[in-house]
Amino acid sequence: MNEHPLYVDLLRHGEPEGGRKYRGRLDDPLSETGWEQLRDAVSGGCRWDAVISSPLRRCAAFAREYSHRQGLPLHLESYFKEIDFGRWEGWRPEALMEAEGDRLNAFWRDPRNNPPPEGETLEALHARLARGWHRWVAEPPGQRLLVVCHGGVIRVLLAEALGVDPGHLLSRLQVPYACMTRLRVDRVWGEPVATLLAHGRPGV
Repeated sequence: MNEHPLYVDLLRHGEPEGGRKYRGRLDDPLSETGWEQLRDAVSGGCRWDAVISSPLRRCAAFAREYSHRQGLPLHLESYFKEIDFGRWEGWRPEALMEAEGDRLNAFWRDPRNNPPPEGETLEALHARLARGWHRWVAEPPGQRLLVVCHGGVIRVLLAEALGVDPGHLLSRLQVPYACMTRLRVDRVWGEPVATLLAHGRPGV
């Protein structure tokens, strides 16, 4: 293990305006509750060296505020956008279950073979996120990076980092609003090796 590892904290955005729905690429802003959730999530005294964010507003608005307040560089990373839900974009979970319950259940049971209609496949999502992950874990050792992104993104990034099937984590890992996932990344024979240190939100 490295004497000076890289630490990566994956922070899911807070509650967006409009309540629960399959928003994927929809660019809804944060609600007031969402702003409070994120501010609480970063209030523990941890110091980061840079902030990386999905360009969607529910991530980027907070990332801009926080990086400006802390005097940190901000990088908007298009690789870290949420999965494209295709025709399911904008549907509330209850309404979508009523309209397309069999297809929705098939997606959550086996997302690899049952992508959203006209949406992004798991293979495409995984490939995109893997490119983003390996781009940023090439950063110098000893840094701490805060990545503000999405629930689906965190699940698949975690799968890539730990070398597990992304389909399993996409459907089986809970990532509540303002959830923080902390990874330590060491270089072993020149390759990044990640260790999961923490995952969750206090009180959830």
